[in-house]
Amino acid sequence: MEILAQHGSWFIALAVIFGLYMTWGIGANDVANAMGTSVGSGAITIKQAIIIAAVFEFAGAVVAGGHVTKTIRKGIIDPGSITGQPELLVYGMLAALLAAAIWLMIASTRGWPVSTTHSIVGAIVGFAMVGIGMDAVNWGKIGGIVASWLVSPMLGGLIALLLMLSIRKLILDTDQPFDSARRWGPAYIFLVGFVISLVTLWKGLKHLNVDLSIGASFGVAALIGLVIAGIGWVLIERIKYVPDENRDFHFTSVEKVFVPMMLFTACAMAFAHGSNDVANGIGPLAAVISIVQSGGEVAQKAALPVWVLLLGGAGIVVGLATMGYRVMRTVGTEITELTPSRAFCATLAAATTVVLASRTGLPVSTTHIAVGAVMGVGLARGISALNLRVIGGIILSWVVTLPIAGVLAALVFFLLKGIFS
Repeated sequence: MEILAQHGSWFIALAVIFGLYMTWGIGANDVANAMGTSVGSGAITIKQAIIIAAVFEFAGAVVAGGHVTKTIRKGIIDPGSITGQPELLVYGMLAALLAAAIWLMIASTRGWPVSTTHSIVGAIVGFAMVGIGMDAVNWGKIGGIVASWLVSPMLGGLIALLLMLSIRKLILDTDQPFDSARRWGPAYIFLVGFVISLVTLWKGLKHLNVDLSIGASFGVAALIGLVIAGIGWVLIERIKYVPDENRDFHFTSVEKVFVPMMLFTACAMAFAHGSNDVANGIGPLAAVISIVQSGGEVAQKAALPVWVLLLGGAGIVVGLATMGYRVMRTVGTEITELTPSRAFCATLAAATTVVLASRTGLPVSTTHIAVGAVMGVGLARGISALNLRVIGGIILSWVVTLPIAGVLAALVFFLLKGIFS
């Protein structure tokens, strides 16, 4: 307790700095991963992706990012044994933030799309093992996370493959693919609005006490989907068939129909991501602030000041703008060749999988889902359409995320303990 009173302001200052660093990493990696399909397909430019993220990621983080956050993410450790030494938890949360941020920076510079959730979880486990004890770790939860390495990409890939096959049957393989694209486009846009609305209603707004029944959620989501489909129909009707542009590639005009559809998807995914994943960066930050300001009380939940949400939103946008292009390049161009129609399927599949996971409690990773979805649309053209070397490197980066973040957090924990104790 004396350590908290003596160094409390330092702990909060370090938490703010490390939290900003962590949210920078989320922007550089996680957000870039979410926007990679849109950029890689040519539907939007990197500059437009940054603007979309600046508006919708920030809005999602601040409006629907939550005013209360769990201080111990995902229930992976039990801090009960150190309630008499709350400074150890402060060291641990600071170590977790810095360790996860360092790993995200390394992965981002290499262009590896890794899971920010798994990074912070691995870091918290690492500090818990050396700072509290092996028994404090909920190993069942860790097993679920390891299982998600297989479940996430497979589920996202399967849905993306089915969507791609439906577009091929309903649009690409018809006698008049352009007319078919204009006819079916609004229906697919409806799916975007419907699915993303469900993500937001089920996950993003739960901290605002917006707790609708399943029936009401489906009704509101369907209404939003219809409105967005109407706007999309207006935009699609403006696209005209130009025979000359289809000489080299038979589906050039068809792909142009999917460009406005991708704009909706990119905006919606950015908002959903900002509302859902900002807690990865500011959850431990909120924990440190709560412990210091309460004089050492270790709570399972902590109040989340608006300025912390603003900090998280700002860090995410800066991260995407400064380093996000590397991960966007990997996801958007190096796994498989993406066109707007393929990118649309991948993004919609990722969003749909997130909805399923949020309601069923499956321990999935948004990053793994998105990468699996891109693999799924590539697989629709055969295994040869996938760059297996790049995919192998990505999977390796997933496997080493937990142990590397854990080791880094343990080292930082001992460093902070040595400095302040």
